[in-house]
Amino acid sequence: MTSFMSLYSSQCYALMRIVTGFLFLWHGSQKLFAFPIGMPGEVPAFITYAAGPIELIGGTLVMIGLFTHWAAFITSGQMAVAYWMVHGTKALLPIQNNGELAALYCFVFLFIASQGGGIWSVDSLRSGRRGPSGR
Repeated sequence: MTSFMSLYSSQCYALMRIVTGFLFLWHGSQKLFAFPIGMPGEVPAFITYAAGPIELIGGTLVMIGLFTHWAAFITSGQMAVAYWMVHGTKALLPIQNNGELAALYCFVFLFIASQGGGIWSVDSLRSGRRGPSGR
């Protein structure tokens, strides 16, 4: 049986990629520019200057769909490292260590890395593929 949403899978994937990148880039903006709000508490400098650019640039690239495979792969890896360095040292389960967002970003970006930009992406425009899947 075909799902009623299967006709829109390309569009739903594109929306997920765009929104995920958009939400992620603000974490980098927060670290680097204290905008729209500053970082809470004392954050080590290496997190600000290593994670901030990855989040800002990676989130922007994923959002617009440019170099999507690599940008999403790098941001997925960063979230895996963030989970184990910051959250995994407190407790194993994300519900206990407040690492749900890092774990979710990690696996959403891993999925995006495997799928690429899809439709509505700069990658699809650059490759000249403008069909239903855009891949």
